[in-house]
Amino acid sequence: MGDVLKQLRGWTASEQIGLLFIIVFGLLGIATMIGVAMSVRAEDEARTLRAERFKRQLRTTWVMVTVFWIAWIAGTFVSLLLFGLVSFFALREFITLSHTRRGDHRSLILAFFVVLPVQYSLVGARYFDLFSVFIPVYVFFAIPVISAVANDPERFLERNAKIQWGIMVCVYGLSHAPALLRLDFRGYEERGAFLVFFLVFVVQSCMLLQDYVGRHYPFKPVAPRISSSFSWGAAAIGVFGGALIGALLYWITPFKAGQALGMALIACAAGTLGDFVMKALKKDAGVHYWGNEGRLVTGAVGLLDRVAAISFAAPVFFHSVRWYFRL
Repeated sequence: MGDVLKQLRGWTASEQIGLLFIIVFGLLGIATMIGVAMSVRAEDEARTLRAERFKRQLRTTWVMVTVFWIAWIAGTFVSLLLFGLVSFFALREFITLSHTRRGDHRSLILAFFVVLPVQYSLVGARYFDLFSVFIPVYVFFAIPVISAVANDPERFLERNAKIQWGIMVCVYGLSHAPALLRLDFRGYEERGAFLVFFLVFVVQSCMLLQDYVGRHYPFKPVAPRISSSFSWGAAAIGVFGGALIGALLYWITPFKAGQALGMALIACAAGTLGDFVMKALKKDAGVHYWGNEGRLVTGAVGLLDRVAAISFAAPVFFHSVRWYFRL
């Protein structure tokens, strides 16, 4: 196995891309057929519900992988634009399902039409130090100032905290995924898209495995009022399973096998805990799945369910890679 992986590492980028395409979409095709078979064979409500949840996770994976391939083919500029659009619609969904007032309109205009494009412009220009602190420092203080000028103190802290949370998750977190394209590894030029693939694939594999284990094995839920399926046992199996997949994919990265294992472990742990936090936020908003309950009213489409884990995993993974390799 080790010799095979070493040979794969020596392939050209085009050859590696072709192999990954076959592997990824082949596995997704097989998983989709399994999901259909589960639906057909479901004999009671519980099995039907499990099958629907499994298919929902698969749809999430299909969306994330498809976005990745489009970004890969289109190049860096279009990748930034595409992730920027995903951030825009994810933030729109978050704000739509949060309590805001007329006094928040200026802050929301700032978030959508100033903060978001500036953040992605900093990524494109490789101003990593500034892009890392722009939102958590400058925007964090700017949002409440603008809200205060609107002269509306009702639920001031709650409203501003929700806007800040939305910006952090939907803009700051997601912007770190395309930032991987801009990292400058010596001898790894023009292959940053492989790092984006590595991140998305290991995190989504982790989430699928965790969801399957949580639904089919009797681990005690950590917080049943937030999630009946999240348990430390299922989370550990998902994280370590995703990490092992990352180790097997080391040949597409600038990492050695052990480094790939460690980085995948960090990404999967962050994504798992981030997805759990977003479930708590969903419960607070009074919805089961982002967008599902009020789709006809709000226009939301459940995008946050699809990007929640990546939004938390991407910044942790990016800064871990940058710190460890001193980039």
